[in-house]
Amino acid sequence: MTPSSRQALLEAIDRRHPDAIEFLAALVRMPSDNPPGDCAAHGARTAELLERLGFTVERHPVPTEAVLANGMISATNLIVRRRFGPGPVVALNAHGDVVPPGEGWSHPPYGAEIHDGRMYGRGVAVSKSDFATYAFALKALEESGPPLAGTIELHLTYDEEAGGLIGPGRLLDQGLAKPDYAISAGFSYNVVIAHNGCLHLEIRIEGKSAHAARPDTGVDALEATTKLLASLYALRETYKAIRSDIAGIEHPTLVVGLISGGINTNVVPDVVTLRVDRRIIPEEIPEQVERDLVAHIETVAATLPGITIATRRVLLARPLVPRPGTDRLVMLLQRHGEAVTGEAIPANGVPIYTDARLYSAAGVPTVLYGAGPHSLLEANGHRADENLVLDDLLKATKVVALTLADLLDNA
Repeated sequence: MTPSSRQALLEAIDRRHPDAIEFLAALVRMPSDNPPGDCAAHGARTAELLERLGFTVERHPVPTEAVLANGMISATNLIVRRRFGPGPVVALNAHGDVVPPGEGWSHPPYGAEIHDGRMYGRGVAVSKSDFATYAFALKALEESGPPLAGTIELHLTYDEEAGGLIGPGRLLDQGLAKPDYAISAGFSYNVVIAHNGCLHLEIRIEGKSAHAARPDTGVDALEATTKLLASLYALRETYKAIRSDIAGIEHPTLVVGLISGGINTNVVPDVVTLRVDRRIIPEEIPEQVERDLVAHIETVAATLPGITIATRRVLLARPLVPRPGTDRLVMLLQRHGEAVTGEAIPANGVPIYTDARLYSAAGVPTVLYGAGPHSLLEANGHRADENLVLDDLLKATKVVALTLADLLDNA
């Protein structure tokens, strides 16, 4: 890219920055909580806003049966394709579904209020911000006109909080998208090259109900559950010895996040259900992790007379691992990130899991990068008073646009 082309691109982004702020505010003001996952209306609003910018938007409603099977109510995937000529296809993926706001906000969670250069609201950082980052990076490339060869696609989806399988997973499985590179929504200055996978396992512990006055005539499922829980927490301690070689990722973790059961206060519990979250580091094999955890549960079950324990996989999300070609994405994002921010930009892993893993699993070199502060914690992602410094939105848009210009450079 010539110095004059670079300057024209940056000026186009600066000129559109107020529009990008209002675009983001409009997305934040409209709830898209998942659960419950009734997100089609937000998709329609997003498509309308993109069309006002001059983009052609493909709407791909997800069939009701698939949505319900995914634990949601409605979802529509959006694709914007901008072909500049023959060349590589670069996908920019962000998700518009968000976790519910919860309690403790000092600013309205859907207010998109701006105070001291920060916008507050649920999803403003994770990851409606990158709807704006990616859309306005593409718009600036169109308006500044550097010579490009290739295609840029926006993949805007609505099921990341439920696993991503009817969003990016569906776009890839159905052949609606075949990118050569992918950049997924980020949340910090860092370039994320790897992240954990995740196993969600449901455990059903069955005993036999009885009157509380005669507990000896039943089999207490909750008592059995306490023994299983103790063994799971002991197993969790052993995971600390399994270390990842990737900076930013430490060791596997296990959390029992949900528990339900019992009939009434005066009844011996007959059934208790647990949901377990087991994080999988990139060096582990997900299927083996699942087999080992199920085997551990079955071993405990064998020591509990009258108790039956069954397991069911709810989710198996593979880790994001670097693919051949990832290094080019990382190099460009780091180079432009340092030029724009004045800081060295690390490349590292994170212990969460995201939709980026689905592109990587399809063989696509993939990283996470987008609008955010130096860490997700600073943005209160998934917490009360989630916020985004609007200058960080501007910086990320510039870094992404410059990276795209180099990937598709036809000079």
